[in-house]
Parts: sequence; structure tokens; C-alpha cells
Amino acid sequence: MTENIPDPAIKALDRLVGAWRVTGGTQGTVTYRWLAGGFFLVQDIEMESEGKPIKGVEMIGRERTFGSEEPGKDIKSRYYGSNGETFDYVYELDGDTLTIWGGEKGSPAYYQGTFSQDGNTVTGAWVYPGGGGYDSAMTRITTSH
Repeated sequence: MTENIPDPAIKALDRLVGAWRVTGGTQGTVTYRWLAGGFFLVQDIEMESEGKPIKGVEMIGRERTFGSEEPGKDIKSRYYGSNGETFDYVYELDGDTLTIWGGEKGSPAYYQGTFSQDGNTVTGAWVYPGGGGYDSAMTRITTSH
């Protein structure tokens, strides 16, 4: 069994911690914070799209199912929305490029954004199969370390 400490790929998501203003196809705020232990990043979401509220929470980390000694390979998440919906994602951070795959890694539905040099903005777009999607940017409001 590996030592019970968060791995570097999870800790790399620390650059998301804090509150962000989101603009583009959806508008509002998101706040990222660590769950105790540092294995899971929590995203609290309060946004609006086409006049409809989007409120929910997302848990981001590696799966380690009951009876497993090792965590899963991918950094996965599950979003829980105030309207009863759930969505699954896979997170990848490669240098300054953040990719959030809808469902599984390699999905035709994904977000890809780039962190600015100072780390205070992430600019990118959601891409959907068939040519849909929208631009989306996050601007840091506060850090929470």
C-alpha cells in the first residue's frame, strides 16, 4: 500500500483554491477549497445560464473504492446540482493547461483553459459534440490558503 498522502497531481490543483468570477456562457462565482486531509478538492458553484440558476457542489480527487488499496489513475469528479442532477468529469492539469473532460478522459465534450502567467485568470472554452460550446473565463477574486 502506498503512503497515505495526496499525490503531486492532486496537489497541483492547489492553484485553483480560492474564489473566482466566471464569465462567458455561464456567469457567477465558484470557490475551490480542500477537504480535510488534502485528497479532495471541493468546488462550490453559484452561477447562472440563460437566466436559470446553477447551484451545486463538485468533489474532485482520485477514486479509491471500498476494499482498494490504491487510488484510481485519473482525477475524477462528481457534480451534485440543486436540481437533482449529477455530472461526472475527469480533470487533467498539464503545465498551465487545465482540461476537464465530460464523463471520461478523451470525451468529445470538454473544457480546456489556460492559466495566465500570474495564475489569476483561466481563459478557455467548453466544447460539445457537433460544434456546440461556449467561451468561459475565470478571474480570481480571493485566495484561500
